[in-house]
Amino acid sequence: MSAGLTKKIARRIRAEGPLTVAAYMAMALHDAEGGYYASRHLIGASGDFTTAPEISQIFGELIGVWCAQLWDMTGRPDPVILAELGPGRGLLMSDLLRAADRLPEFRRALRIFLVEASPALRAEQQQRLSQARPEWVPRVEGIPDGPMLVVANEFLDALPIRQFVQGPYGWSERMVGVDPEDRLVFVDGPTNPVARLLVPESLRCGGPGTIAEICPAALALASALGARFAREPGAALFIDYGYFPTTSGPTLRGLQRHRPVSVLAAPGTVDISAHVDFAAFAEAACRAGAEAHGPANQGRFLTALGAPLRLAALSAQAAPAQRQVLESGLERLVDPAEMGDVFKAMALVSPGLASPPGFDPSVDKGEPAGDDHS
Repeated sequence: MSAGLTKKIARRIRAEGPLTVAAYMAMALHDAEGGYYASRHLIGASGDFTTAPEISQIFGELIGVWCAQLWDMTGRPDPVILAELGPGRGLLMSDLLRAADRLPEFRRALRIFLVEASPALRAEQQQRLSQARPEWVPRVEGIPDGPMLVVANEFLDALPIRQFVQGPYGWSERMVGVDPEDRLVFVDGPTNPVARLLVPESLRCGGPGTIAEICPAALALASALGARFAREPGAALFIDYGYFPTTSGPTLRGLQRHRPVSVLAAPGTVDISAHVDFAAFAEAACRAGAEAHGPANQGRFLTALGAPLRLAALSAQAAPAQRQVLESGLERLVDPAEMGDVFKAMALVSPGLASPPGFDPSVDKGEPAGDDHS
């Protein structure tokens, strides 16, 4: 499969010229025949990466409680859309709904939408979540109007990015080309004054060799949610690895079997992602009319939502072996040396709402992250 997709990408490059990094990512991840999300078993110990819902049920349960509190803060709309972006194997939503079952009014109001492009993952979500009767849409734009709550864990990091490089005479865009032996390689395009305008203003005066990344799809999503939340009640919770404030440097990376690999070596078999620029994401949402809170480090966020109390309640009814799994799982999520500081949470909400649970306005913003998928 990888060889076929590599040849397909190479043919396109020979026909059209070098691809932007974003165009390459789109093909490598989403090509209908050979793309990474087309058919691979991606998540978990036997896949390429592990996400928080795979590690601990407490993660999704706390997000369920968070959503219920935001539903209350937005006036208890009934019905209310609950949308998950990139639901993976459906574990987060399953755990979230289990927590929601304890709040019957909230649970009855929910209308579930799942934004999923992968046929393989959609099939697994269908199997796990059939009783919840979710509706699937391929894009956020397919979600109907109305009050809405959104959750997204490790969604933004997989959106295609563009890279720009500061050369001796100005900025150029980093592209993907082919060498004489038909191998995929990074190449720098010609110096272009338009490229400079696409680079975040705070990075434009970097010295030669400076690399800037932007994610147009993330900014478009933030703007769309911001405009929506400005006209009707809503809130969105994004949890991902990333940095705040905007900073330079390459973060694009590939992962296979939980190990770093080249993003170009075997497209279609490698998870490709990049760190999230939370500052740019928040700015785009606020310009469109929403309010942004965070980012807060994941460990601090989950602890503020009551993670230790939930662990104690589950442990009290668990066998010793189960108790150890529960404790080690939560520790991995909140420990600063594990995922607690690398991953961050950000909320976008309708204007005028109080600070959402888990976001203390007196706490400093998270520091730039340095690692990718766990």
